[in-house]
Amino acid sequence: MRVLITGATGFIGRELCATLAAEGHALRAVCRDPARLAAGAAGPLAEPLVIGDIAQFDDWASALAGVDCVIHLAARVHQMSANASDTEQYFAVNTEATRRLALGARTAGVRRVILLSSVKVNGEETGERIYRADDPPAPSDAYARSKLQAEQVLFEIAAGRFEAVAVRPPLVYGSGVGANFLRLLRWVQRGVPLPFGSIGNSRSLVSVWNLCDFLKLLLVAPAAGRTWMISDGEDLSTPELIRRIARAMDRSVTLPRIPVSLLRVLGGLSGRRAEVARLCGSLRVDSAPARNTLGWVAPFTVDRALERTVQWLRTLE
Repeated sequence: MRVLITGATGFIGRELCATLAAEGHALRAVCRDPARLAAGAAGPLAEPLVIGDIAQFDDWASALAGVDCVIHLAARVHQMSANASDTEQYFAVNTEATRRLALGARTAGVRRVILLSSVKVNGEETGERIYRADDPPAPSDAYARSKLQAEQVLFEIAAGRFEAVAVRPPLVYGSGVGANFLRLLRWVQRGVPLPFGSIGNSRSLVSVWNLCDFLKLLLVAPAAGRTWMISDGEDLSTPELIRRIARAMDRSVTLPRIPVSLLRVLGGLSGRRAEVARLCGSLRVDSAPARNTLGWVAPFTVDRALERTVQWLRTLE
């Protein structure tokens, strides 16, 4: 089928293009710089669509002509410290651009639109609980609220006209990952002692390869009108994740046992309160419906995905 992908040159977008192209789908890749498509994992694409700033683009009906399905990845991603300008941009890019895209899809006769949302719509930490797609939303910042509103406007506009699907992944890792996960990889690679041995949390993750495989399934699966949670299927503590990364690198790692309460205090004093909270807190999602209802089976284990991530990391040296 013909699939339009927004955010095609991003971390997830490049891998998704490669995944769908391998299945024989015709791709229309929305981007700012088509050169990044040719250089990325997707290889040359027959139909790049250069639109500039997605927050300003308003001709989706034409862009979507002949398209069967849309996978909407483009977003302003979460920033640890957001100011008023960031807040405005979250809603401009994540909510209003989704609204215009959905209206264009309705006009163009698109069959299905799949929105990549975020687990942050559910909240920041689960504690002993597990997040499910039908939980009452509890977004705690502008980014999460903008993603929740994007889901809402998509389902509202789709009603009776086209099929809408939303996906809320937890942390996504894999080749091309950045931010805190890349920093963690670098720490393990350098043999830096990491004072996280006392952390007893549990966190869901999803590799970019498993996520893209699930998005591929959503093009055809009976998934419309619902929100789905997705993960690798194995929740890990921060120390266990670090040990798995070290094993994939064939390195040893030292994990001093610093009390979690002290880590949180130090995080606050150093301006890294939110980052430390993520390292210490639990966040688990229920991906059982994706597996039981849709029959999805993750193609990559956590260990295999970490091995591939480490292989990519070594290409940067």
